[in-house]
Formats: sequence, C-alpha cells, structure tokens
Amino acid sequence: MSAQPYHNLTPDLILDAVESCGHRCDGRQYPLNSFENRVYQVWCEDDKVIVAKFYRPQRWSNDTILEEHAFARELAAREIPVVAPLANATGETLHERGGFRFALFPKQAGRAPELDDTDTLRWIGRFLGRIHAVGALKPFEHRPRIALESFGEAPANFVLEHGFVPEDLADAYEAIVQDALERVEQCYERAGAVRDIRLHGDCHAGNILWTEHGPHFVDLDDCRSGPAVQDLWMLLSGDAAAMSVQLSHVIGGYREFCDFNPAELALVEALRTLRMIHYAGWLASRWDDPAFPVSFPWFNTQRYWQDQILALREQCSAMDEPPLELDY
Repeated sequence: MSAQPYHNLTPDLILDAVESCGHRCDGRQYPLNSFENRVYQVWCEDDKVIVAKFYRPQRWSNDTILEEHAFARELAAREIPVVAPLANATGETLHERGGFRFALFPKQAGRAPELDDTDTLRWIGRFLGRIHAVGALKPFEHRPRIALESFGEAPANFVLEHGFVPEDLADAYEAIVQDALERVEQCYERAGAVRDIRLHGDCHAGNILWTEHGPHFVDLDDCRSGPAVQDLWMLLSGDAAAMSVQLSHVIGGYREFCDFNPAELALVEALRTLRMIHYAGWLASRWDDPAFPVSFPWFNTQRYWQDQILALREQCSAMDEPPLELDY
C-alpha cells in the first residue's frame, strides 16, 4: 500500500468525481473528520449538500464495499435511521474516478447522544434491536467477522514484527497479549454457542448522531459479523455497577424488537480487549500515511506502550470477574 494513498486526491478530482454522478457542484468543499477513508462535504448549485467518501485504496474489495452499501440500504428501506449511500440513475452506489473508489451520501446533521440519559439509552436500544433483527435475517458473504485471530493475534504480531514496541518493552507486551488472548478464549467458552449476525461493527457514540427526532447511525465502513453485544458495549462507561444499569436500559429498548442472549454478557470485556489490541495494530499499519503521525502524536511512544501493557493487565483482571448482570 502506498505511503501516501491520497496524494492524488486533489480538490479538483473530488469535485469532478461528484459531478460524474450527475450533480453540479458550486466549488465549495470541506474535509470531515476521517482517517481510514477521506470524506468531504460538497455543496451543489441546487443548495443540496452531499458527503463524498473516498475509500482507502486496497483496503476493501468491491464486493465487501457493495455488501456494506446493500446492508445500509436494506436498513434504510425498512425505515431504520441509517445513513445509506445514494444510488445513481442506474442504481449504482460505488463509483470510480481518478483511481479512487467513492460513494455519495446525503448530509445528516446531528449532535452526540447523551448517554447518561436513560430515555436516550432505551431509544438507541430500540433502534439497535431493529438493526439486529434485520442483521439476523441472512449472513454477510464477503464482510469479515470479529475473531480472535484477526482482531487479536494478527495486530499484536504486526506491531511486534515491525518494531513498533520498544525493545525493552517487547517481551512484556508479547506476554501480556498472550495472557489477554487466553482469557478472551475463556470468555468465549463461558458464553457458549453465540450466534454471529450482521452488525454495525463500530457503534460508538461518535457514529450515532442525535436530533429532535432521535438517533441516526452513520459510517458502516466497519460492518461485519459478530455477536450482538459488540454493538452494545461501547455505549457503556464507568464501573461494573454503572455499566449494568446502563446496559439494562439499552436492553430494555432492544428487546422490544429483538431477542438478546444474556450469555453474550460474558464477552463484553473480551471484546473490549480485542478492540484495544486491534486499535494499536490499526494505528501501526497506517503509520506511513502522513495524516496519522500528525493526528496521533502520542502513538508509538514509550509512554503509549507502557500504558498499553498496564491497560491489558487491567483487562485480564476484568475478564476474570463475573460478567455484567442486567439490572431488572
């Protein structure tokens, strides 16, 4: 992969790409906060505002991108508030211009949800229940699944093999990752047979926008198969008692539209652990992209890896504790 994958993505190319889909731009564009892909807000002559998303080269195949689009449009067709890609006159949602694949989306404004509000948690839970009810209807054929190998072993091996972990910390990091992944396996064993369904995959507060009409969900770029609780645990914060209360409100709304297997609660800390390891590997794998050292200056420092080792030790302790309990 090129060290500068977006070097040729010029302002003129962005406007040309949008206009190739039948829109007339007025020349204004504004970059939105995105690192994996490049996303721009583009103004059109008819006062319409469009969001243009340019996919990182070589990350996803066309089949995986189109499956993301199909899932989003399937949800939107059922009046679930997900921001889905726009189709052109021939029904296509994935386009190419100047060597870049891109998709267009309607602009949806909103603010971050207030996750300390019980009504907000139940409201989000209801829509997640509807998303998962649709997600359970059929499997993904091309999108990956959340797995110990891809989310834990592979990223840990990458940072070690490419020299990101300082030499004096490498043995300690490797050992604590091994301990953590063994506990992740034990959490899955305790959970038993867990069903994988189609998920949003990255359902944190930044991907939920709130308006007076409630939430809508954005950015299905990381949609994949996995246990339902993957889309729930990132809404939680605080100690175990606080998270149990929050989760009870989310599940209270969720179960109005979709059943929830309480055995999956054994996976909350395991999934958190996998996300931590995967995130470090993701930053390392993108470090040649000039945008990353500028935006994440704290990564790849001695202090960062010391903190990672400490955080993973704390996760090992958390995974040894009893799982969260629903407070009702």
